[in-house]
Amino acid sequence: MTQMDIQCIRKSIQERIGSKIKISSNKGRHKFVTSQGVITETYPNIFLVEIEDDSSTKSKTVSFSYQDVITKDVRMMLLEG
Repeated sequence: MTQMDIQCIRKSIQERIGSKIKISSNKGRHKFVTSQGVITETYPNIFLVEIEDDSSTKSKTVSFSYQDVITKDVRMMLLEG
């Protein structure tokens, strides 16, 4: 993992602010939690995703680091539409 890798991922995510994504995060012991949300903000070390909650009208904001994307603890897929 180099600084160039992190900068490349940061730039890619910054270009997609406001985009709807499907995100899977590693919760340990080979368990992944999958949800849908929108990329809302980016910062030097983290980015924020507003997660849609199906059970209510509330949404929650979750932060992820760019290193999580590199190590594949967080997997993202851009949704069309």
